[in-house]
Amino acid sequence: MNLFDLTGEVAVVIGATGALGSAMAEGLGRSGAKIAVVGRNAERGQACAQRIQAAGGSARFFAADASKIEQLCEAESAITSDLGSPSVLVNAAGGNDPKVTIAGDRRFESVDLTDWQASFDLNLVGGALLPCQVFGPGMVSRGKGSIINIASVSAHIPLSRVVAYSAAKAAVLSLTQFLSREWARQGVRVNSITPGFFPAEQNRRLLYNDDGTPTPRAQSILSHTPMARFGASAEVVGAVVFLASTQASSFVTGTDIRVDGGFLSQTI
Repeated sequence: MNLFDLTGEVAVVIGATGALGSAMAEGLGRSGAKIAVVGRNAERGQACAQRIQAAGGSARFFAADASKIEQLCEAESAITSDLGSPSVLVNAAGGNDPKVTIAGDRRFESVDLTDWQASFDLNLVGGALLPCQVFGPGMVSRGKGSIINIASVSAHIPLSRVVAYSAAKAAVLSLTQFLSREWARQGVRVNSITPGFFPAEQNRRLLYNDDGTPTPRAQSILSHTPMARFGASAEVVGAVVFLASTQASSFVTGTDIRVDGGFLSQTI
């Protein structure tokens, strides 16, 4: 038995238009799952689906804003019609909004409530809550499913500057544990993955100067990471495939897998 064979499974990857999300989608595709690439950016989504197809897998892009329940419901209907009933859901949408970053002249008490809400809409509402509400009930009714929420090291120990992002991702961890308890007897497992620091388009300017040297923040992160390096997108794939596979992780629910190079283990 191949513990990591996902042939016959339909995996929905929301946020597969980003660097980590696309790596997860491609990894699940290589393991045999049919992939529904879901996101707002059609160009990136189509490109991700085409890479999966070029590697011999099956994938289609479905446009949806995960913070809009009507769009998610339309995507769920289209996915079920085109690919089959989803059995894996990866919630990889999210990111930090510069408007709620506490830096320079911006202080905590000056952040506008609208901007706070936008961060929560992106990282909690669209990042886990609504997708679980839309795709979870079908899994429950069929008695099988694996939901994988993407958290953050900042959900465990809030990092400086990114207070709204940290709070929203902490809520994702709480929601993960709640749903793991609620749906366990219906055959649906709910877990999370905590990535460490993976350079991508959205955070590259925070980590690297224009000349390619690490910024002071990047140097601080690296000094706090026992492996003393950033992660590569491919290094999160194994955790996703493990949690997606019923054969490999049938008794795993309500847990969080850290893929952070030891960041959260470092003290002094």
